[in-house]
Amino acid sequence: MDSQTQNASLLRLQTVEKRIVRVLELAGGVMEEFSNPNGPRKELVNSHCSEFMQIIKDIQVTLREEIKSACEYRPFEKCDYIARVSNEICCKKLEYVVDKLDGMKETMDQYHQAT
Repeated sequence: MDSQTQNASLLRLQTVEKRIVRVLELAGGVMEEFSNPNGPRKELVNSHCSEFMQIIKDIQVTLREEIKSACEYRPFEKCDYIARVSNEICCKKLEYVVDKLDGMKETMDQYHQAT
């Protein structure tokens, strides 16, 4: 993910953050309307609820897109670290086996010299 893509992603997430704040403001406005001693104004509650639902849908779409693009990002895709470590481990195992075989050969040579 290049720098430009990261910046665009961060801007979209900042927009989501602002939308979340707006959603909370709308929910607070509806709560205030319901606590109004004269009763809630139906048109205001309907307006706030409609805007609330639209913003929630927008947030969901944006977050899905961001999650999808984040899942496509594989920073270590071309990294050979795992292969190199596996090779090092195999070399160490081979060194260990060769060492043990040398020890067995010495033991066999000592046995043949003793007989």
